[in-house]
Amino acid sequence: MKPRLQRRYEEEVRPALREKRRYRNVHEVPRLTKIVIRMGVSTALEKTALEDAAKDLAMITGRKPVVDKSRKSVANFKLRKGQAIGCHVTLRREVMYEFFDRLVATALPRIRDFRGLSPRAFDGRGNYSLGLDDQTIFPEIDLDKIKRHQGMDVTIVTSAPTNEEALDLLKLLGMPFAEGK
Repeated sequence: MKPRLQRRYEEEVRPALREKRRYRNVHEVPRLTKIVIRMGVSTALEKTALEDAAKDLAMITGRKPVVDKSRKSVANFKLRKGQAIGCHVTLRREVMYEFFDRLVATALPRIRDFRGLSPRAFDGRGNYSLGLDDQTIFPEIDLDKIKRHQGMDVTIVTSAPTNEEALDLLKLLGMPFAEGK
């Protein structure tokens, strides 16, 4: 069975975008391609920091994270080649739609003093990136078991060629953007 947001995209969002932007082919209509969630961890502070971050990321996404290792040594940052520096998860298809739905419907409204996301965080190619300060905004995380607060970066990759088309897509999917002044 398809996720609720995926059915909504196919039944409402795609026809609305096709009519608004006058796409001739249904394959021209922008869609979500993947969502990448990254957590950078400073293992110099505590040895278990990476394991805790990976465990939290696995609880949030439902997938096992991949551990990121440094590619080269940087003496000023006390970084050695091959040292673990973070973890990430890439979500596609049904899991991606379910995570996006949970992010928009439950996690983002739990942010303190939330007034909407910036519509200027696009990269020029239709991809949107946002940084979250705390992993506890997700309801899957048990607050009593948190040792340290960990931020994360969420990158939403779309097939839209321009930022304006991606903004229209994300707005129709329910992403809460801040209104201009």
